[in-house]
Amino acid sequence: MNSPLRTAAVAASLALAATGLLPTASAAARPAGPPDCPTLTVSEGWYGDNKARLDALIAGQCATRAHDARHGHKGVKPLAVFDWDNTVIKNDVGDATFFWLLRHDRIRPPHHGEWRTTSRYLTPEAADALGAACPTGARSLPTAAPTATATRCADELLAVYGTGATTGGRTAFAGYDHRRMEPQYAWLAQLLRGWTASEVRSFAAAARAENLAAPQGATQRVGSRQVTGWVRHYDQQRDLIRTLQRAGFDVWVVSASPEPVVDVWARGVGIDPSHTIGIRNTTEHGRLTGHLQGCGGVRDGEDRMIPYIDGKRCWINQEVLGVPGPAAERVQPAARRQLLAAGDSDTDVTFLRDATGLRLVLNRNKNELMCRAYDNADGRWIVNPMFLDPKKPRTTPYPCATTGYTAADGTAQPVRRADGSVVPDQQDTVF
Repeated sequence: MNSPLRTAAVAASLALAATGLLPTASAAARPAGPPDCPTLTVSEGWYGDNKARLDALIAGQCATRAHDARHGHKGVKPLAVFDWDNTVIKNDVGDATFFWLLRHDRIRPPHHGEWRTTSRYLTPEAADALGAACPTGARSLPTAAPTATATRCADELLAVYGTGATTGGRTAFAGYDHRRMEPQYAWLAQLLRGWTASEVRSFAAAARAENLAAPQGATQRVGSRQVTGWVRHYDQQRDLIRTLQRAGFDVWVVSASPEPVVDVWARGVGIDPSHTIGIRNTTEHGRLTGHLQGCGGVRDGEDRMIPYIDGKRCWINQEVLGVPGPAAERVQPAARRQLLAAGDSDTDVTFLRDATGLRLVLNRNKNELMCRAYDNADGRWIVNPMFLDPKKPRTTPYPCATTGYTAADGTAQPVRRADGSVVPDQQDTVF
């Protein structure tokens, strides 16, 4: 998709480095561009020179477009990619939708109560706990569980989804690649089986309305627990996205929430569903199945990769850059990659590292992400506190040199740079 244009855009940006139009620290104070080049209008909440550096990046692209227009060249569309939950909004839209589903009896137990069929990674202990808490008859088309009133069932579903463990403390998921799959996130999409994408969007829209209307800090009761009951768009990120779009950027969202849910929410910042990537179910006869679409070398129905850490790279390469097959799992040449990326969590590390211009990080005290952002080996990382309820400063350094990195097998290892050297422990300084 648009790869020749995007190649030209990034190549032009690289060429502009010598002019000072790229957002280096020295250039941040002097953004340059045509008089009609848009700039960010929301200043509150930006840390240090972050806003100036973003404006400089945008100005560089405006200058490129003006140069192309003067010389009769086709317009180019540089790429910007945003994570969604806690990056563009405060709180998690997957959580908000799951809570709504439980409160409105929209979770359908599996056929014959075989919970292992809902995820290939669900442990026998979790399947047994769910079966005991959420009994069902041997229906060929199961009705939804009465989770609005069946407290024990709601609590078990909440525990497995939210903590990855049963209410009794037993591990709920095992046997997966920790760099490409998060079974808890995938499970929400898999529990939507039997509904149509349109129905799921209607559920997400109802949850969205409730969470935007609720006061900041509100909670709601689900099962026997009080859980988060509000969501807000960040004004700063809405402003950034709209400014990028006016400047000619191709802006996408990539998220580990179900795609129909992300579609509903992304419209609130002006991003069309054609530019959202989330967890995608396969379909049969127009209805979602409990299996997932694949990426790269992972085929549909294998359920081994979602937009999560390295999986986000694959999905961006496949869906945005148009890279087919296993090559989508690999780093692409710099001239093809996103110019700007934004994220808040370790789940975003890989696609942020792929960005060639700026990598905007909202500080949520996530080990690997903050290790890489504060190490800032190439000067392109910018860190900002969360725009609502920012985290307090971490009192101990991030354990970059020992356990900051989670390997594919789930073991904790040192965080390493591209050259193999170990990132030293980093102190929290932006909060």
